[in-house]
Amino acid sequence: MRPRRSRQLVAAALAVVPLLLGAQPAGADAGHRYHEYVALGDSWSADVTPVGIRTDQAPSGCAQSGWNYPRQVAKALKVAVFKDATCGAATSAHLRAAQDVTYVPGLLDGVNKPQLERVSKTTDLVTFGFGGNDIGLAGAAVGCVDLLPSLELSPGLKLPAPLGGDCRSGWVKPDGTDLMSRRIAEAEPKLVRAVEDVRAAAAPDATVLVVDYLAGVPVDHGCYPYVQAQDGDLMWLGEKLKELNAMLERAAKEAGAGFVDTYSGSVGHDVCQVPGTKWVEGFVPLSAEPPFLAVPLHPNRRGAGHQAAAVLNTLKK
Repeated sequence: MRPRRSRQLVAAALAVVPLLLGAQPAGADAGHRYHEYVALGDSWSADVTPVGIRTDQAPSGCAQSGWNYPRQVAKALKVAVFKDATCGAATSAHLRAAQDVTYVPGLLDGVNKPQLERVSKTTDLVTFGFGGNDIGLAGAAVGCVDLLPSLELSPGLKLPAPLGGDCRSGWVKPDGTDLMSRRIAEAEPKLVRAVEDVRAAAAPDATVLVVDYLAGVPVDHGCYPYVQAQDGDLMWLGEKLKELNAMLERAAKEAGAGFVDTYSGSVGHDVCQVPGTKWVEGFVPLSAEPPFLAVPLHPNRRGAGHQAAAVLNTLKK
């Protein structure tokens, strides 16, 4: 056999080896670096779902999905120990306080023990996903629901919207003071201390990552009535989400933690997009990812996949 032909056969044989051993998932090359991964956070980290709730890591009232980004990260990294403390409606106060999540006894209930209790001196990887509930952004968003438009009887004379209406005016005062922006600023030192507490509880050389929020709401356009909020209100919510993320990045830096930017790569996948393109659901509790009921204004399966990829990419840096 000629030398060139021999080299070709050897190369072909070597190329088959990875297929025989099984392809490694994205991020798996960092899998041997981490032994114990703990996920902390709220509903956007739990990637909450009303159906198919997983209860192996937290009570049913936390509504953790089986496809949330912490589970995807743990699988990709092949960690030996995985603890998912994430829970719907959690604030950073629930790092040290138990959270009663009894909404429907026997269906959505339980008590999620203080999330920080999952972190120990053997924990070498932590994701931290708090902030939205600390400032009450979800409640503000619900207040912006406008199911029926206001009726204009004549130029300058409108009847109020019968089921909702302008919500931004309740947060932005005539002098320009934005009460939500004030809440974001006031929450920053609290979140810095929370991240510092996590770092102190984990292994001395642990990687602690603050994970921000997806670009679920646009800042430069609305899409009423596809999403049932007035365009100005929706864009205001989008701006507050960006402000929150900027604050989280500052808090991570001040506390000596890493930061995961899920926002930048998710622009264009907001609630105004069609199914298959949007990564965050709108006010209507239905989703195509997966097809069934959904929790409004929360990531769907595609969104969770992007969150996981962003975490894994950050770990590679």
